[in-house]
Amino acid sequence: MTPDGERRLREELAQVQTAREQLLATKGDPDQPQKLAALEQRAVLLDDCLRTASVVQPPATPDDRVRFGAVVTVRESTGAETRHRIVGVDEVDFDRGWVSWRSPIAKALLNQSVGQRVRLRVPSGEKELEITAVAYE
Repeated sequence: MTPDGERRLREELAQVQTAREQLLATKGDPDQPQKLAALEQRAVLLDDCLRTASVVQPPATPDDRVRFGAVVTVRESTGAETRHRIVGVDEVDFDRGWVSWRSPIAKALLNQSVGQRVRLRVPSGEKELEITAVAYE
């Protein structure tokens, strides 16, 4: 997990705990038991994620090699460019371009460098991607 991912999970856990306390303080809500159960379930999941995750710090001296936590810009043969951030499985957010280090695209990119071309199998066949930039946020 990235340091940012750990921070965001800790913040969410704190929010869940606050919501739980507020729900316990309210009376007369007929849905209280179900809401409480959902909050408890989410809290347990977040706690498990935080207890079992290993936080991986970005490289001390970043270079142009793709490592865990990197934001990688790739260019397809069509000229279209996309950015992918390689994160832990609990941090995946496809809308933001955050992909698990276990995903096919991350596996193709990891340990490669700027300027290199990688092949990625997709349902429609195979794509060739050129790594145009590597950054660490």
